[in-house]
Amino acid sequence: MIANAILTACTAVALTITYSLYRRMFFKKKWDPRGKHCYVTGGSAGAGLAIAKLLVRKGAHVSIVARNQERLDTALKELETVRQSPDQTIKAYSYSIDNASGAAEALEAACQAHDGRCPDAQFFVAGTSRPGHFVEQSEESLKKGMEETYWCQAWSALAAVRRMVRDQAKGKIVFVSSVLGYMSIVGYSTYSPGKFATRGLAETLQSELMLYDIDVHIAFPGTIYSPGYEVENQTKPKVTLKIEESDGGAQPDAVAQGILKGVQNGDFHITYDFLLNVFRGSTRGSSPGNNFFMDSIYELIGRIALPFWRMSVDNTVRAHSEEHRQYLRDKGLIA
Repeated sequence: MIANAILTACTAVALTITYSLYRRMFFKKKWDPRGKHCYVTGGSAGAGLAIAKLLVRKGAHVSIVARNQERLDTALKELETVRQSPDQTIKAYSYSIDNASGAAEALEAACQAHDGRCPDAQFFVAGTSRPGHFVEQSEESLKKGMEETYWCQAWSALAAVRRMVRDQAKGKIVFVSSVLGYMSIVGYSTYSPGKFATRGLAETLQSELMLYDIDVHIAFPGTIYSPGYEVENQTKPKVTLKIEESDGGAQPDAVAQGILKGVQNGDFHITYDFLLNVFRGSTRGSSPGNNFFMDSIYELIGRIALPFWRMSVDNTVRAHSEEHRQYLRDKGLIA
């Protein structure tokens, strides 16, 4: 009897999974940004601008937010070149969103251009990476790292959720973390912690915002060949550059395509290439999956391959030890 009960339970689970996959593959309607108001932080350059341009091409009304007005003006001109209709509303707003008041003011300004209505989808792409050795960091640099990776998205999310709940508005919130929110390596002590924290916030809100019928997504891009990438390489430790020298990356347009595809498919964790899928499959824990069959394959590959990758990384770090000690001597950090 116990064996029959177990067999029945397993069969029921298998049928439930099969039915869920069948419905997902053939019946689930994809989200369409056409005619929707989409709000993009970090929208003046890199992946943020690429996402904004893609949304404009798909017929959305787009509001971009960033600090630098000159870059915003340039970005706005680029968005105008891909406008699909004279009816589209395309706006740019200069605000600092690494604090609660700035994030709330930026969102309010974008809402006012749409008769006070909250955006239908909000993409939080703002963020900066400033690599360096942990031993060289200060209280100021560690706090700034969290401001530029976590708080710039958390404050925007708080403003968005409060507004959406108040207005009883359904919609989407899209965080952008990093593959360094799944794992990390030497050099990213001011960046990776904030990206892990962003994942923690997204995991919490994915559950909590079901109360209000608000969808939550979080993307985990790898290297993005953007102006920010060129800047971060100027301070990146040599050992980090050595580890990453064989890594591939993607242009902002390809990253934007991958993120928007994940949002349209209703994916919670969004990854868009094989390696990112392997990291997702091996580290997502109990987070909602995208495809039971493929997620299981990626998880299996990760369990086999990633320990060898980590061994290779660790060997590279250890081989750099003497050169690093000399670097510290030159900096006066050790005798």
